[in-house]
Amino acid sequence: MGSTEDVDYPQIILQYSSGFLISKAMFTACELGVFDLLLESGEPLSSDAIATCLRTSTIGMERLLDACVGLKLLAVQMTQEGALYRNTEISNIYLTKSSPKSQYHIMMYYSNTVYLCWQHLTDAVREGRNQYERAFGISSKDPFGAMYRSEEEMLKFMAGQNSVWSICGRDVLAAFDLSPFTQVYDLGGGGGALAREYVSLYPNSTVTIYDLPKVVQVAKEQFVSTEECQIAFHEGDFFNDSIPEAELYILSKILHDWDDDKCKQLLTKVYKACKPGGGVLLVESLLNEDKSGPLETQLYSMNMLVQTEGKERTAAEYSKLLEAAGFGVIQVKKTGKLYDAVLGRK
Repeated sequence: MGSTEDVDYPQIILQYSSGFLISKAMFTACELGVFDLLLESGEPLSSDAIATCLRTSTIGMERLLDACVGLKLLAVQMTQEGALYRNTEISNIYLTKSSPKSQYHIMMYYSNTVYLCWQHLTDAVREGRNQYERAFGISSKDPFGAMYRSEEEMLKFMAGQNSVWSICGRDVLAAFDLSPFTQVYDLGGGGGALAREYVSLYPNSTVTIYDLPKVVQVAKEQFVSTEECQIAFHEGDFFNDSIPEAELYILSKILHDWDDDKCKQLLTKVYKACKPGGGVLLVESLLNEDKSGPLETQLYSMNMLVQTEGKERTAAEYSKLLEAAGFGVIQVKKTGKLYDAVLGRK
């Protein structure tokens, strides 16, 4: 362990203060279609050619491309004719729209929605509430009413969540052996990416996505084909409507949207509906017990402040909520990735 004199604190502070520049450069390259163009071209292109194809200024595009090279999202080759740019493996896999593991949609959601809420983080900290009213001029009393304020916005959110589960879903579903649970309800399952991962991993199962009617309608039209017969839908509001009986309920990134009382209310309903021997799987990003990290989870908790009524929690805090609802044997599995798993049994 080096002494504190070995740490370049000014450099660290400068890096932290300019962190948003990194994300915005990546978001902008995605939004303009830089990575898609380079994938489709099949060969390296000059900044002039890219600017012409994407109808941008040459000077602006050249600076954006060079920044992406610095971020390892693009590679550059110097020739007699000048610099030629191409995608790296990372950008081909995660930043092009056509890739099965594309994160394009979640990036656009962060860029065009989350980023605007974070501009009012100081107000959120002062007031202790989400910032939809300041960011978008709409009521902040119903977070999901604000989040789903238009079909376009709802579609962006659902596509973004599907992007996340395309690369994180299998980790959390394989954290425990869930094969005994064949009748599954995914509460707030949205666009169905996690349900799709579940039936792929456990082929003897069926998963019913329980979500708001307008969410179900979009999911059927845009995300889940009629050929996917192991995935069904149930329209409703699980806080106000009944929850059907099942062997396993999945709550993926649901409880972190709500305060403790609302979480206990939902978990109690789930416990009453759950078959004996069944359970509930919570998929959340877990804080360390002393809340010293991970950094990503601490930042997610700040995001819950500006966008929802909830927060990120420790494993002990989720276990306490499950116990209050009646669940007995509780297991926790940290995946080492962005999201972790907590399984409560009835």
